[in-house]
Amino acid sequence: MNIIAELAETQNTTRNGPGPRPALTPADGTKRTAKGPTRRNSTNTTTPNRTQSAHSLKQELESVRREHGKLQQAIYEAAQIQRRLCAPRELLWGDFEIAGESFPVRHLSGDFFKVIELDLGLGLALGDIAGKGLSAGIWQAHLLDLIQRCARVYSHPADAVAVVNRELCLDQSEPPITALFFAQLDPQRNELIYCNAGLPSPLVLKRNGSVERLQEGGPMLGALQEASYNSGTVRLDPGDMLLAYSDGLTECCNPREEEFEMERLSATARSVSGGSANQVLFSTLAAVLDFADACPPRDDLTLLVVRRCDANSTERIREGNRDFSAPPRRLSSTVRSKQIADRQSTSNI
Repeated sequence: MNIIAELAETQNTTRNGPGPRPALTPADGTKRTAKGPTRRNSTNTTTPNRTQSAHSLKQELESVRREHGKLQQAIYEAAQIQRRLCAPRELLWGDFEIAGESFPVRHLSGDFFKVIELDLGLGLALGDIAGKGLSAGIWQAHLLDLIQRCARVYSHPADAVAVVNRELCLDQSEPPITALFFAQLDPQRNELIYCNAGLPSPLVLKRNGSVERLQEGGPMLGALQEASYNSGTVRLDPGDMLLAYSDGLTECCNPREEEFEMERLSATARSVSGGSANQVLFSTLAAVLDFADACPPRDDLTLLVVRRCDANSTERIREGNRDFSAPPRRLSSTVRSKQIADRQSTSNI
C-alpha cells in the first residue's frame, strides 16, 4: 500500500508541476505578472538627478549674469573716460566760442573731437575712425595722443597731419583707416589754418550769407605712408561760424531713406546763427533727430561748432577757459541728449 501511495503522489507532482514558476523579466525592464507586464518604478532615482541638474543650471545662469553685469560696468566706465578725453565740450576763448558733442551709436564711439591749447593758438581736431564699438573706441585714445603730440611739435597743420599718417602706416598692429580734420586757430589774425584728411568738408557760414567749404588737405590716414597733405586758410570775421562734423550726421536717414545731407545742415545752423555756439550745436543735433524720426542713428554723430562773437555780444562774461566734460544743463539740450540716448539703447537691443 505504501508503494501504491508513493506512485500516486509522484504522478500528481508530474502532472501539476514542481511548484509556481518565477516571473520572467525581459530586457526592456518590464516585469510580467498575472495581470500583464508592468514597468519598474524609476522615479526615486531620476528625481534627484533632475533636481541637481536644475540647481547647476541656475548657478551657471547667475554666474553669467554677474559676468555680464561686470562687463557692462567696465564698458560704461570706458565710455566715461572716452567722454573726458574728448574735452572741453564748451569753451570761451578770446573772441571765440567753441562747443562740441559726440554721440556713439554703440557704447563706445569711433568719432572724436579735441580742443588743444597750443603755444601760438588753439588746435581743433575732429576725426572718424573706421568701424564702431570697442575696437574703434580703443584706437581712439592712441590717435588722440598722437595728434596732440604732433600738433605741439609742428606749427603747420599739414605737417602735423602728415606725421600722424606716417606713424599710423608704420604701426605693425594694423590701425584702422581714419578721417581727420585738424586746424589751428590764430587769435592774432583771426584765421583758421586747416588740413582736411578725408572728412566731409567742414562749412564756414559767413555773416553775409555765403558758405565756404574747407576741402584742402589729402587722403585718409593710415592708407598711404608717403601721402602728401596741403593746408588751407580761412578768415573768421565777427559772426562767422565753423561747422565740422562726421559723416554720421549728414548721412542720418529718415523712414523714407532720405539723408540729412549738407544743405539741411547749413540751413539749420543758419536758422539759429544768432545764438551761442552751444545753442547752435544742440539745435542742429535736435534737427537731425527730428528728421530721422523713428529711425535710430546708424553711425556715430559728432559736431564741432566754432563761432566768432560779433560786436553786439558784449553781454557775454569772459571768464577765461571753461572746461566741461558734459554739456550744460539747458532744457533743449538735455531733452535732446536723452532722446539720442533712448534711440541708441533701442538700436542696441
